[in-house]
Amino acid sequence: MTGTDSSNSENLFSSSSKSPLLEPTTIVNPATGDRMTVLHASHQSQGTYAKFRFDLPPGAKGSPLHYHTVMDETFTVLKGCLEMEVGQKGNRRWLKPGESVRVMAGTHHSFCNSSEDWVTFTSENLPSAGFERFIRGLYGLAIDGKVNPEGMPTNLLQLAILLKQADTVPVGIPPLLFNGLINLLLGVAQVFRTERSLLKYWQEDAE
Repeated sequence: MTGTDSSNSENLFSSSSKSPLLEPTTIVNPATGDRMTVLHASHQSQGTYAKFRFDLPPGAKGSPLHYHTVMDETFTVLKGCLEMEVGQKGNRRWLKPGESVRVMAGTHHSFCNSSEDWVTFTSENLPSAGFERFIRGLYGLAIDGKVNPEGMPTNLLQLAILLKQADTVPVGIPPLLFNGLINLLLGVAQVFRTERSLLKYWQEDAE
C-alpha cells in the first residue's frame, strides 16, 4: 500500500477505532454510503459473537440473496424500514423499528433499503470472527478505492479471501461450482500472499 492509501483509511475510520474496547468503532463505506459501527467486536468473545450497527442510505442495495454455512445472524431494526428476503427469493418482509428476524445457518436471505429514508439496524453474528474480518476488509478496500461501483473488491483474489472469511455462499450459483472456484482462487492467493494486503484492515479486530 502507498502512503496515500494509508492516510485514506485513517481519515475514514473514526478516532474511536483506536480504542475498540472503550468506544464503538464506526467506519464509512465511500462506495455505497453505508456506515458500520462495531458494537461488540468478535475478539471480545473469542470469535463466538459480534454485534454491528449498520446505517443504509435511501436506495441502498445491501446484500443480494445468500446464505452462511455455520453462522446464525439476527437482524433488528432500530430506525426506518429494512426490506428482507428470507427463506427463498420473493419471500419478502419489511422490518420496522423493534422488529427482529433470526436467520439460521443455511437459510437464504438478503436485505436492502428500498425506502426514501435512512434505515438503521443491528446484526448479531454467531460465530463471528471471520465475518468481522470480511466486513472490515470490504469497507477498508472501499476506502482505499479498490472496489467497483457496487462496493465489491476489484481484485478477485481479495474477494475470494473475504468471501471465505464471511462464510458466505451466493444463491444462484451451484455450490460445487462456487466452492471449486473459491478454492482455486484461494490457492492462487496463497502463492501470491494476497492475504498480506488485507492485514491492515484486520488489525482493528485484533486490538
